[in-house]
Amino acid sequence: MKVYLDNAATTAMDDRVIDAMIPFMRNHYGNPSSVHSFGREVRSAIERSRKKVAELINATPAEIFFTSGGTEADNTAIVCGIESHGITHAITSPLEHHAVLHTLEMCAKKGHIKLSILDVNEKGELDMNQLEELLKANPKSLVSLMHANNEIGNLNDLNHIGALAKEYGAFFHSDTVQTMGHYVHDMKSLPVDAMVAGGHKFHGPKGSGFLYVKKDKKIHPLILGGAQERNMRGGTENVIGIIGITKALEIAYEDMAEHQAHVESIKKHFIQSLTQEIPGIDFNGLSADLDKSLYTVLSVSLPPSEVNSGMLLFNLDLEGVLASGGSACSSGATVGSHVLRAINHTPERDTVRFSFSRFNTIEEVDYTVGKLKELYAVEA
Repeated sequence: MKVYLDNAATTAMDDRVIDAMIPFMRNHYGNPSSVHSFGREVRSAIERSRKKVAELINATPAEIFFTSGGTEADNTAIVCGIESHGITHAITSPLEHHAVLHTLEMCAKKGHIKLSILDVNEKGELDMNQLEELLKANPKSLVSLMHANNEIGNLNDLNHIGALAKEYGAFFHSDTVQTMGHYVHDMKSLPVDAMVAGGHKFHGPKGSGFLYVKKDKKIHPLILGGAQERNMRGGTENVIGIIGITKALEIAYEDMAEHQAHVESIKKHFIQSLTQEIPGIDFNGLSADLDKSLYTVLSVSLPPSEVNSGMLLFNLDLEGVLASGGSACSSGATVGSHVLRAINHTPERDTVRFSFSRFNTIEEVDYTVGKLKELYAVEA
């Protein structure tokens, strides 16, 4: 049996997404910048996709720019937001994805900004008083704080952060890669200036993404070389990716409440089963709090074990359970998770990030718990 519980890293593509993409591989292959009929029909498909994405998140088409994924979108929002708005100070947290942290660190190293890092407690909660103090002392900063953490699942209150950012004239960017397609984002009411998406996190294709930039916070392009994406991203568009991410987002919004209820039931059952079956188990951050964490992520801290130490993910893989130790973007690296370090996680305890999708089942969870019991030699 194979149990895939690494959906925060990537998700299986929905068959309906594949079906929507195939015609643009086989028949509608024109370059959207070409003036002939083949080009015009593809250009029309891209603009229909832009309109649909904007409609789903309650934005305008002029605020949506298709990218190669969340990393490019984050880089564009940060680098070009800083340059376009003359920003000299940025605020972030130690828990951000490296697409954000490394980009801000580079900007600081080059002398473009001064960078402030918020304090977090051992549950990964941000110090909101510190955020306000920093904004008071540094108005018109860039604030870059994610909606939900990709490793420990903590949800941040975008309305609260956005209200503070607005009060002090800050540019608020949020990495929403883990929540897009899983939560409703209403850009008419959400006080966010820029946010991002990666299609493969909600059953769309890899290499697809988009950037939302509020119409009164316009920024210049990161990638030059053409007038594509309304002069915001040079290069021939990834047409099949655009078609795919749009279809995936449409499906996500159509069935979001049903999908959420299903995944939440799986996560709740998993928490209860692990707590009952494996003494000494714990959960990282707020991931076991169903109200304060991303419903697709559970970060599990397992008791110290000489047999499994450093080998737990490998041992699970041998038993057919596919999961992650943290962020998949750091897999294979010798450096441990910066997120777990920031919350002072005990290194003697192995951590596994289990992440779920609508394709998972209770039976798969029970199988996984059974294999963990075997690995930890827990008596029945």
